[in-house]
Amino acid sequence: MIRFLSGILAVGWFAAAHCLAAPPFESLSETRAAIDAARARISAQTSKYHDPVGPRTWIDGARLWYCETARDGARRWWLVDAAKSGDAAKSPLFEHAAAADALAKAGHACAADRLPVRGVSVELAKDGAAARVVVAVEGLEPPLVFALGGARIADDPNARAVLETLLRPGKRRSRGQGASTSLAFENRLDEPVEIFWVDRAMQEKSYGLLDAHGTRRQQTYGGHAWLVRTASGRDLGHVVAADVEKTVVVGDAPPAEPEAVDAMDGQRETQDDGASRPASTAPASAPLAVAIDGPNLVVRRDGAEILRTTDGVVGDAYRAHWVAPNQDAVFALKVKEGQRREVHLIESAPRDQLQPKLRTLDYLKPGDAIDRAAPRLFRLSRDANGPAGASMREVALDNALFANPWSIDRVRVLPGGREIAFLSNERGHKVVRLVAVDLATGAARAIAEESFPTFVDYTNKIWMHWLDETGELLWMTERSGWNHIVLVDVATGKVKRAVTEGPWLVRRVHAVDEQARTVDLALMGRDPAQDPYQVHHARVSIDDGRITMLTDGDGTCRVDFSPTREALVSVRARADLAPVYEVRRAGDGALVVELGRADDSAMRAAGWRAPKRFHAKGRDGVTDIWGLAYFPSDFDPSKKYPVIENIYAGPQGQHVPKWFELGGRSREYAELGAVVVQIDGMGTNWRSKAFHDVAAKNLADAGFPDRIAWIRALAASQPGLDLTRVGIFGGSAGGQNAMRAVLDHADFYKAAVADCGCHDNRMDKIWWNEQWMGWPVDESYAKSSNTEDAAKLGGALMLVVGALDENVDPSSTMQVVQKLIDAGKDFELLVVPDGGHGIAESEYGNLRRARFLLRELAR
Repeated sequence: MIRFLSGILAVGWFAAAHCLAAPPFESLSETRAAIDAARARISAQTSKYHDPVGPRTWIDGARLWYCETARDGARRWWLVDAAKSGDAAKSPLFEHAAAADALAKAGHACAADRLPVRGVSVELAKDGAAARVVVAVEGLEPPLVFALGGARIADDPNARAVLETLLRPGKRRSRGQGASTSLAFENRLDEPVEIFWVDRAMQEKSYGLLDAHGTRRQQTYGGHAWLVRTASGRDLGHVVAADVEKTVVVGDAPPAEPEAVDAMDGQRETQDDGASRPASTAPASAPLAVAIDGPNLVVRRDGAEILRTTDGVVGDAYRAHWVAPNQDAVFALKVKEGQRREVHLIESAPRDQLQPKLRTLDYLKPGDAIDRAAPRLFRLSRDANGPAGASMREVALDNALFANPWSIDRVRVLPGGREIAFLSNERGHKVVRLVAVDLATGAARAIAEESFPTFVDYTNKIWMHWLDETGELLWMTERSGWNHIVLVDVATGKVKRAVTEGPWLVRRVHAVDEQARTVDLALMGRDPAQDPYQVHHARVSIDDGRITMLTDGDGTCRVDFSPTREALVSVRARADLAPVYEVRRAGDGALVVELGRADDSAMRAAGWRAPKRFHAKGRDGVTDIWGLAYFPSDFDPSKKYPVIENIYAGPQGQHVPKWFELGGRSREYAELGAVVVQIDGMGTNWRSKAFHDVAAKNLADAGFPDRIAWIRALAASQPGLDLTRVGIFGGSAGGQNAMRAVLDHADFYKAAVADCGCHDNRMDKIWWNEQWMGWPVDESYAKSSNTEDAAKLGGALMLVVGALDENVDPSSTMQVVQKLIDAGKDFELLVVPDGGHGIAESEYGNLRRARFLLRELAR
């Protein structure tokens, strides 16, 4: 039978020792109280964490400054010069004692290491040599000015401007999390304003009102975005926090301007196409003027029309064009529109009216007809009888290399102006080709190609960089079985050499230095003694493959290069290792100085437990599977604890945290009295190609044979785990995975909560599902469908869905619900009328999910 979660459900609960021996709770309020208590314990523990390295920024190619804060609150600002070594590399940024003396004279006495600094900025002189440090201090106006690393110099009333920033138009999402910093909002308006933090999903969280002409300092992190809106609802703009504290001047809304492309959108980190310089060939004739008129292409020369196509119609029209540098050819894309599929959502409980509303989304699904681009080529020829003494004719193209494209993009004319190149991603994502078309003959050839019988990971691993001066191309490929970079001869399409190779992979490319012939990149798995998912960074020679490691140590590293890439800051951490900050030289990777180490000793003494890093053999008995296990802070191995898996097995990435995190959902659930695990099984990304290919046309697998083997191995090595009580939860692709656990593996998983699940890949968005399940839609889609297999349900199941989910069609959940009803299965369903994607992560959704898991695992 179906049990809607609208009333009170009995919930099993943990005893004081967290071994599920107590009677079940009878109210949701008790669940809330337990979660609140767990969060309070975590907060009390993590409040003792200390990270000494605060805001930092590069001054030039070798020098940076940063703020160091001691556990007792003492602060120092340091200058680091990577061109020096040892103790000489680090010195005070300015004379702290001089700043304290200035404060004392103004009636604000304080110690030199207790300066009430609001912000610091370093200004270089135009010659790049001399510099000054501007320090904004509470109680002093104007800011103090110092010579870089030296004494105080004359005050400058205009110095305050270097510490200010204006709001930018529009709204931006937060990206990543840099150093802890602050923004000082200064409201210069005659009305209050409201300040909002904007998260990665573009959701706003209000941080309250700021009075007219008021000021407020707001703690934040580098990369976090903030939106300012008047109390009357008028948007004033946004600011993105840097690692250096700034004063945000809140005035009238800034003028609108085009939003810059954010390279961190989606999975674009390896998709740079390098330099796209136009060929330098001088025009051999008068310039051509090309335009799109309605659905057709029009070309004019000297004002006279020499071509107007007639085959363009509505729904099959010319959309883009490129002119050869020597003005003798036009390359165009004619696009035949695909179908339009609509997904309808009922907003049954709108906030602003009584009656429901209808929302309609354009939402293509696997197998739907897509927009299809067809390249066209037109060639200029002399024609004494033609307008302006010329005419244009179409040159037939052999489309065998791009017959059925998902996309055609990254178009560029090659040096010399004789060929135009473009990237063709064939529908089904098994072939991605870089194609060159001869602008005189229309002949097409492949410069580079990536093809597999399974899939090409085009969203993550298609990267190229043109080396025009040498006629070469850097191309990313998995042909060796690992993601690497090869050097291709553009003229012949032959691979000249492997730039990187071995049983490890390139994670992303940072930069290419064409003069030095080097590539700066992030890599994974090169050290067999480390977790293969840990990221390190290196500089590689294009000509001989020689690798200079830029980071070191057991952990994953995040790097921040200086503007000239002479030096870098490396921050190294693991799930069980607090961050370590280092400055290194990029030429040889040598350590210059350690900036500091975060200190987690006090919070560990208070009971905080780092997750246990663990690896075990997967289904094949050979491949190592890596994961984390979170234990309650009062874990007692003499008792038995249920196991809860937090799952997400989307093939687009790897999902087990590798960074040092203080909180999180897994820790919260562990503190409720379970052992919570997160695992990257086969079919997820960033291992070998064979490891990844397990997901091909097989999303139902979700790495479960590896996950179960890993959990069993953990239990064999760690007393206290009760494998008769294993639960699982996940959202989106993880929702599909969680339900699959109690369809195919109910002998192991006792209970599952599936949130906003993609329960049938035919029901979800086209691009994500065709990437892994392929095209055309075949029987593999049905074989991975939870809906088709609903009658196999063997464990306790709770389904959660937001009725306004615009990511995964909520009908996917409703269809699996109907199949469960048809099969007479007992399950629970929570529908949140105004909820979107991931509604189980809301406070209410999380309460329901936690209570269901705890109750079922107590039985």
